[in-house]
Amino acid sequence: MRIVIAGAGEVGSHLAKMLGESAHDITVIDDDAKLLEDVTGVADVVTVNGDCTTFATLKKASVRKADLFIAVNREESPNIISAMLAKQLGAKKTIARIDNNEYLEPTNNEVFINMGIDYLFYPEKIAALEVVNLLGHSSSTEYVDFSGGKLALSVFKLEAGSPFIDHSVAEMNEQVVGVPFRTVALERDEQTIIPHGADIYHQGDTLYVLTNVVDTSRLVEYSGMTDISIENVMILGGSKVGVRIALELQDKLGVKLVEYNAEKAYRLAEILDSTLIINEDGRDIEAMLEEGLQSMDAFVAVTGRSETNILTAMIAKKMGVKKVIAEVENLNYINIAESIGIDTIINKKMVTASNIFRFTMNTDVQAIRCLTGSQAEVLEFIVKPNSPATKVPVSELGFPADATIGGVVRADNVFLVGGSTQINAYDRVVVFSLPGAIGKIGKFFN
Repeated sequence: MRIVIAGAGEVGSHLAKMLGESAHDITVIDDDAKLLEDVTGVADVVTVNGDCTTFATLKKASVRKADLFIAVNREESPNIISAMLAKQLGAKKTIARIDNNEYLEPTNNEVFINMGIDYLFYPEKIAALEVVNLLGHSSSTEYVDFSGGKLALSVFKLEAGSPFIDHSVAEMNEQVVGVPFRTVALERDEQTIIPHGADIYHQGDTLYVLTNVVDTSRLVEYSGMTDISIENVMILGGSKVGVRIALELQDKLGVKLVEYNAEKAYRLAEILDSTLIINEDGRDIEAMLEEGLQSMDAFVAVTGRSETNILTAMIAKKMGVKKVIAEVENLNYINIAESIGIDTIINKKMVTASNIFRFTMNTDVQAIRCLTGSQAEVLEFIVKPNSPATKVPVSELGFPADATIGGVVRADNVFLVGGSTQINAYDRVVVFSLPGAIGKIGKFFN
């Protein structure tokens, strides 16, 4: 696939690296020569130095031949303009990053489609909704539902006392009675493993488990963890993500938002009428204790600095806060943050990748999720009639070893996949895959 990315910043660079691993033909546009130099250091791409909102630059990048044009500059306006122009010049599909929630309203979104922009995405809003969702499933470090909420992927760490520890996958499938589940992957020593029946669970393993949504909370009991009731939340950082989280939660929970900049704090007080805005430095432990940090059920650090978020989240955890979430945009810090006890990491680059990657697949992908702290992705496909998956049971498919089919939704019925499972046309299947297998699995359902 020919892909043109406008914007060589953090998001554009991450996309170029990720998509480059799938052997796409990628061109990156930016007016900053240093950023273009940096992106060639991490990905095999062609670069074009210039303004992506001009015809000359877009023509130089050969957008007329592009299967996909992705505009991910930090500013919204050049993204919208360049995506419109790219479509007019011949790009088959165009995507633009925005930072205005109003544009996503159905009637307004239709205007952009008529202008030639196929898809708009707002990473900060998606990240905020992810935080809100996680606060509703407090024992999971990540939680994703599929097929309209019928099937769920929960991610949790095995704590001391969990009955899973020192038992095999096959043994636990038999022992956990009345709660159908499938462990589709586990993370151990920074390696993602697709487990088989004989594999043994260890203390500290992070499990990726598919269940029927209604059984998720019951399965948590076996992890050694418990769900907690979230009633009071403290948010550090009046960023776009922080504001979106407060807007979603302020009418349901007690919300405090801590912002270091006094002028910004006053502006936020006008926007967030049911949120208590506190003008303090979140790194000042005494000040945070005075504001009641130790009595919070959850702490969410979403300032613009990964280091600050990690530090303050670590302090909150030591103060006894039960659920701690931090935005960590530096990918090199993610494993460090998880190793020091931070419950959940949010990363806008990975949120962006999840939203865009499905447009590069050669089959009908309904959803794709790049999992934070894992080397894998989870995908949802709709099975086409006469596709290979409908011909034989799963055990005879020859499915890649570094991928697994976890669950199937058929009409209103949900079931987990075993070797004898027969997949039918129009089933929705959830697949967990390591990067090396992603390019191989679409053909089974196409």
